[in-house]
Amino acid sequence: MIRFLLPLLLLAGPAAAQDRLTLVLDWFVNPDHGPIIVAQELGYFSDVGLEVEVIAPADPSDPPKMAAAGRADLAVSYQPQLHLQVAEGMPLTRVGTLVATPLNCLLVLADGPVQQIADLRGRKVGFSVAGVEEAMLAAMLAPAGLGTGDLEMVNVNWSLSPAVMSGQVDAVIGAFRNFELTQMALEGIEGRCFYPEEHGLPPYDELIYVANPDTLDPDRISRFLAATERAVQYMVNHPEDSWRIFADSAPELDDALNAQAWTDTLPRFALRPAALDHARYARFESFLHEAGLIETPRDVAGLARDLGAPQ
Repeated sequence: MIRFLLPLLLLAGPAAAQDRLTLVLDWFVNPDHGPIIVAQELGYFSDVGLEVEVIAPADPSDPPKMAAAGRADLAVSYQPQLHLQVAEGMPLTRVGTLVATPLNCLLVLADGPVQQIADLRGRKVGFSVAGVEEAMLAAMLAPAGLGTGDLEMVNVNWSLSPAVMSGQVDAVIGAFRNFELTQMALEGIEGRCFYPEEHGLPPYDELIYVANPDTLDPDRISRFLAATERAVQYMVNHPEDSWRIFADSAPELDDALNAQAWTDTLPRFALRPAALDHARYARFESFLHEAGLIETPRDVAGLARDLGAPQ
């Protein structure tokens, strides 16, 4: 398990103890987490009186469970999964946004047999997370007059681009457009994405921060979000310098895949991570209800909090 722990620093002026905050990432450290690592490396967390421990999980399904159970103050998760987890009774709420656009896509070979979505009829489509990804695929198929029953769904676990490149499947849903496309290009294979938000799905926040609504500390989380907002501003103003800061934070991060992913992800980070788009969450809740994945749509207040709004 990888752990990034800020050293204990003193605030300017009289000596003051740092408030601790534990954040569990959704997966191993990668450019999707750029604002967190840059804020850490530039001392922005310390500047707001926080000692932040950043943990990469052994299992990507663990972070929201850890936040819900009080084993972490915050977890990086996904807006689509949040809706389902709350519907299942998991005590979670969105408190901030990390990546404010979809990253998920339907990935195919650029020169393969699937040139349009209608070409998926009778073919194999890989997935890694049941439920949301299947609902996304169903929504993308509908305008082409298809349903998931018109093709074969194959669980490829997290081996998305390899499943396409090897011919195990003809397409995968759940590939990230800022990673898998570059992974394939580095192997000398050109891929192509069909974007869910251009094929029947309402737009959504890909990566969000979630916490237990009954135990969260609004003050500490607000300071965390302020520090990451400052980091995003720095990254936008200094893309090359911020890449070097990120790449130098751990030896394994400095490679061609992460360098390209940094460029591809930079315009997608939330410029106002604390701000909440109520309509976006309401639309996606309605989408899941219409897809039959949740029984009763919840009000946005039951899914997300706007810590930037007057309380």
